[in-house]
Amino acid sequence: MTSQYIVADLHNHSTASDGEYSPAELVLKARDAGLKAVGLTDHDTVEGLDEALEAGHQSGISVIPGVEVSLRFTRPFFTGSLHLLLYFSEARLENADFKRALTHIVGQGRGTFLVKDRVEAMNREFGPEGREPVLKRPLTVEEVTSYGENITRRHFFLALSENHGLKDRNQTDRIIGNKSPAYIPSGIDMHILRPFFDRYPVVKVLAHPAAGSFPGDSHYKEVLPPTDIVEMLLPEFLNPEIVGIDGLEVHYPGHTPQLEELLLNWAQKYNLLITGGSDTHDSTVRPLGAAGMTQSELDALLMKIELAETGDTI
Repeated sequence: MTSQYIVADLHNHSTASDGEYSPAELVLKARDAGLKAVGLTDHDTVEGLDEALEAGHQSGISVIPGVEVSLRFTRPFFTGSLHLLLYFSEARLENADFKRALTHIVGQGRGTFLVKDRVEAMNREFGPEGREPVLKRPLTVEEVTSYGENITRRHFFLALSENHGLKDRNQTDRIIGNKSPAYIPSGIDMHILRPFFDRYPVVKVLAHPAAGSFPGDSHYKEVLPPTDIVEMLLPEFLNPEIVGIDGLEVHYPGHTPQLEELLLNWAQKYNLLITGGSDTHDSTVRPLGAAGMTQSELDALLMKIELAETGDTI
């Protein structure tokens, strides 16, 4: 898609998660780029949306509130994460119960929630009663979190080496590495979203479904799975009893024309919305406006957001 057809860029990150721009700066840059609408979809948080919406009101550009939810999978054929973009209206965001419920759910995929899940998995596999009993006593959440607030793999290593006497790096990697049987990716299980969707209908879009199949290196590729893995999981995303996605992010900097064509075929086959965004994080590596949506695609999304809200059960 050439830039002259882009009127909206609906996948962007701010300093509320891992972006370079503040929410207000992002909105102003979108306005200066000539966009009609911009979406703020920070990772697993809605903390930047109020600032972005206020900047949109003051600068005359439409801001579409959203969030990028990390979903984790531990399947025989795939261990890792996929992302789900949720879009909703400003009025929806003003509902304190909605905001509180969404914040609680997406927050379970990171922080102490994730530490707890990882510790439990390590004890199941490597604890005294585990399948491969390496630890003489169970690892505890407290001894890992005592090393800091933003827990990383390094903190797990310190707990194992200093508190459990595991000095062999190969041994600790066996416990905490990505290929460990105890490895749990960041994110939440997709099934826990269903009660939230039932109570608060929102528009659900599978983010960058083909970025993992980009040929060669790409900042947008990250550790995403190839399209054959995504296609194996697609029935669960389509199933209204599990997620019930409304759209696919087709236009994306990490999608080649051939991959876009594949996704367009999926969208047509399953009657899904077509969305697009640049996945903005900064001004150089992942810049604003690298991909986006046409006017007709934006109109269809906005209509879907409005229709979703009329189906609210509250």
